[in-house]
Amino acid sequence: MPDETLTAEFLTQLKNCVAAKACFTDPSDCYAYGYDNSRNHQLPHAVVLPNDEEQIQKIISLCNKHKIALTVRGRGTGTAGGSVPLRRGVVLSTENMTEIINIDPDNRVATVQPGVLNQTLQDALAKHQLFWAPDPTSAAFCSIGGNLAINSAGPRAVKYGTTRDNVLGLHAITGNGMKIKTGVRTTKGVVGYDLTRLIVGSEGTLAVITQAHLKLLPLPESKATSQIFYKDIESATNAITKVMAQPISPCALEFIDSACLDIIRQHTNEPIPPAAKALLMIDVDGNPETIKAATHAITESVQNNGLIELNTADSKAEIEKIWKTRKVLSPALRTIAPKKINEDVVVPVSEIPALIKQLQMISDKYSIPIVNFGHAGNGNIHTNLLLDETNRIQANNAQACLNDVFELVLKLNGTLSGEHGVGIEKRDYVGREIDNNTLNLMRQIKTQFDPNNILNPDKMFPLIKE
Repeated sequence: MPDETLTAEFLTQLKNCVAAKACFTDPSDCYAYGYDNSRNHQLPHAVVLPNDEEQIQKIISLCNKHKIALTVRGRGTGTAGGSVPLRRGVVLSTENMTEIINIDPDNRVATVQPGVLNQTLQDALAKHQLFWAPDPTSAAFCSIGGNLAINSAGPRAVKYGTTRDNVLGLHAITGNGMKIKTGVRTTKGVVGYDLTRLIVGSEGTLAVITQAHLKLLPLPESKATSQIFYKDIESATNAITKVMAQPISPCALEFIDSACLDIIRQHTNEPIPPAAKALLMIDVDGNPETIKAATHAITESVQNNGLIELNTADSKAEIEKIWKTRKVLSPALRTIAPKKINEDVVVPVSEIPALIKQLQMISDKYSIPIVNFGHAGNGNIHTNLLLDETNRIQANNAQACLNDVFELVLKLNGTLSGEHGVGIEKRDYVGREIDNNTLNLMRQIKTQFDPNNILNPDKMFPLIKE
């Protein structure tokens, strides 16, 4: 892939697009903008921090004129390499665009700039007894723009839908510098093509989002969380299908396997039964009467011969204590396996038992530990290959192991990514899920939005060999 160097003339014009000190080219200043949570890195030639839509339009128009790659990033919490500037070029960070432009409680709509942190928005909405449904684990650090870029949703998606389902409309700038407005400001609308849903999840390859109109929901009156331990994986995964088959939808249903429980035991003092080999965490929300009925229905659904212990909490402190078990996992895994391969595959809920069983067979085949946890209510399982690169057998087997994981997911009618995106980590596997005709149509859409291929090039789709 070409390394697009920047001329002095271009850099002078770039600096004129933004406020003073909002553009820098010193490698020591640019370094931190060259990587994300995938641990991939490429040093950009320049970084710009615009404050508004007009500055973004100027930057894109300039890059388009000179055919310079432009990579947009939020806070860099993505794990698929989506914000790594492969062609170096210019990185546009939205970190200065942190305005909550408007909260409209009557119509349950919030309008925000892309740099607003998820948790900052949730805190502001809570004052109006409202919330925005997407709640990724990194909510305290990730930006709304990043959530939109990869359709990152989190545990609540099982009841409230993904990010795409909770965005009404967008303001954006296409790759040729054209301003567009998509979607509606109402909860229903069918005029024209749904460009909002097309741009959400496109990983910055079609347009740069400058404003988003978000659909809000009323905060539930109360919540209850059930913590359910099982003696084996099969009992837990069978319980998942039973829970999702009954009429009351949980607002979160998380699964944690045996290997993950061992890690939690090592890193916390949480009281986990010694015989437990799997854990389900199930949230229900609503008014007190709804909570009572939902908790009863779920308690009935999870009963089987493998059940060891069931605990239910309804106070904020007790619920936070239970969720601490889940939230300790990702940082703990990074500690014990810094080179782990982190995937977020999705299968139909009914196929979760088969997925978990066959993942263990793949783990045994390649001598690579695989640990699984995640949003089981959607069939979205975070599958982690705990790779030790100093182990020659594991290092040699890593790609074959990952290949078998993806083949299994597709065989079970699943998809390669639920919310982490494609970026560069899964780019070369996309052709296994999407047929050539469909891929070609997607590439044509990309060309319509971004004729000179400046927006986040070399991402999402397999590279065409010249």
